[in-house]
Amino acid sequence: MKEASLLTQYREHRRRKLAVLLGLLLLDVALTVLCLHAGYAGMSPWEVLKAFLGVGDQTNRTILWNIRMPRVLAAIIAGAGLAVAGCVMQTVLKNPMASPSTLGVSQAAVFGANFAIILLGAGAFHSTHGEAVSISNPYLVTGCAFLCALGSTVLILLLSGRPSAGPGFSPETVVLAGVAVGSIFSAGTTVIQCFALDTQVAAAVFWTFGDLGRATYEKDLIMLLTVVLSLVFFLANRWNYNALASGEACARSLGVRTGPVRFVTLLLSSLICAVCVSFLGIIGFVGLVAPQAVRRFLGSDHRFLLPGSALAGAALLLFADTLSRSLMAGISLPVGAITSLFGGPVFLWMLLRKKKGVRI
Repeated sequence: MKEASLLTQYREHRRRKLAVLLGLLLLDVALTVLCLHAGYAGMSPWEVLKAFLGVGDQTNRTILWNIRMPRVLAAIIAGAGLAVAGCVMQTVLKNPMASPSTLGVSQAAVFGANFAIILLGAGAFHSTHGEAVSISNPYLVTGCAFLCALGSTVLILLLSGRPSAGPGFSPETVVLAGVAVGSIFSAGTTVIQCFALDTQVAAAVFWTFGDLGRATYEKDLIMLLTVVLSLVFFLANRWNYNALASGEACARSLGVRTGPVRFVTLLLSSLICAVCVSFLGIIGFVGLVAPQAVRRFLGSDHRFLLPGSALAGAALLLFADTLSRSLMAGISLPVGAITSLFGGPVFLWMLLRKKKGVRI
């Protein structure tokens, strides 16, 4: 009777978690529809539907498929990728404050973008129809940002793996190395900007804004391949992450090779961040807030936590993008500013609730 009761409780527990995942999936679908409709083109829901089906006005079809659809797909892919990366980093580093920017990836990407814009001349100033700052060579900027972001990750992992750094990949060592390397890149960015023209600095600052409007189908495909391949590895190691969540000693006693698992996990997480940041700019708090919020509903079982984080991250970025194009008529605000503006207070609220011992 006791075994039957435990089995019933387990099934009910599993059913509740699956219901949460289904709810998040439906939320993503609803926000996708809402995000496709948001904007200042004045399209009605019926016109959006006809454009989606490939009929109706040619202008509406162009707006939907060439402008809105790439950015909606980017929101889904980047939101899911950043949230999953933050989830596994919080586990392997045993740090609830860990996120894709913990290893200094974002700071390195900003340095690479500034290097391309200022020193390689990828920033441009136009005054034909009014003064405007733009990126004259976005591929050069993206390439430099990606190489610097990935290079910082490799450097941190190599420093953390040195024998003098302690046995294995200590979570504390990785975090401290990330802070140090991130500070170096931030200082380098400041030095470069000191010797730049005002228009070059403006172009560099413009690049740092998280902007889904830069998304194209080609960029979406690259981000999708990166996120999917990384997620396959994360899901394949879901039991290893469950063991690591119980402690380093417990994981090793269960046969988990903690060093290699942590190394590959951090490498793939940083790769996701590097790709997303180099294409879209800085998008903060998604990798921090989404996993922490989902943990309160799904617990620390990575069988459910990983897909839940992906769905929650996609929902968060879709919601932010919808707000960015709806708050001010005719103006699309940087989505990175929206995620930070709402993510900061939400995260503080979660911390206060946790401090009081209240579960959300």
